[in-house]
Amino acid sequence: MIRFEKVAKRYPNGHIGLHELSVHVRRGEFLFVTGHSGAGKTTLLRLLLAMERPTSGKLLLAGQDLAKIRNSQIPFLRRQIGVVFQNHQLLFDRSVFDNVALPLHIMGLGQDEINARVSQALEHVSLKDKAMQAPADLSTGQQQRVGIARAIVHQPALLLADEPTGNLDPRLAAEIMAVFEDINRHGTTVMIASHDLALIARMRQRMLTLQRGRLIGDGESGL
Repeated sequence: MIRFEKVAKRYPNGHIGLHELSVHVRRGEFLFVTGHSGAGKTTLLRLLLAMERPTSGKLLLAGQDLAKIRNSQIPFLRRQIGVVFQNHQLLFDRSVFDNVALPLHIMGLGQDEINARVSQALEHVSLKDKAMQAPADLSTGQQQRVGIARAIVHQPALLLADEPTGNLDPRLAAEIMAVFEDINRHGTTVMIASHDLALIARMRQRMLTLQRGRLIGDGESGL
């Protein structure tokens, strides 16, 4: 599904985000990307979202070369991708339902379809009974679940998460990871950038380790 072929990203100030990265991710995989601050995790995710372009190399997502994608194609590319942030970025002046429905309104779906998809997404994260509540009335873990529901409501093939448990205690972090695993079992490819090595080790999933833009490890995590 994803193929990095000697992908490099060099910024105008000379900083190297990625150095000739070569990685293949199969459809339906669950994997972590880890490394210290500045290792290249965020650069990797931004390249997949076409927020940045590779300086050199080939980056394929579902057969499409993101180094050559036209700007007009980017909105359609992003409909294949869901994104979960460390800060869930919810709109606190709207209900949980309206937060999750937002991507579907942008896509122009009808209200009946929106109602069905939002209900399904909230059920997936065990928040169907919270649909009409305000995000401010929810716990931190529940707010992150709303963010996940919003990321999957348009049924993306790929789910990216950038430090999604960074603000959570260990118990809530484990609960959120269980949600990601359930999403993955339904066929979605899941890629999570995280520096929480203890949590990653317990998950026993594939782990890519970056250091200063270079891939220094690719294998199953485990204690």
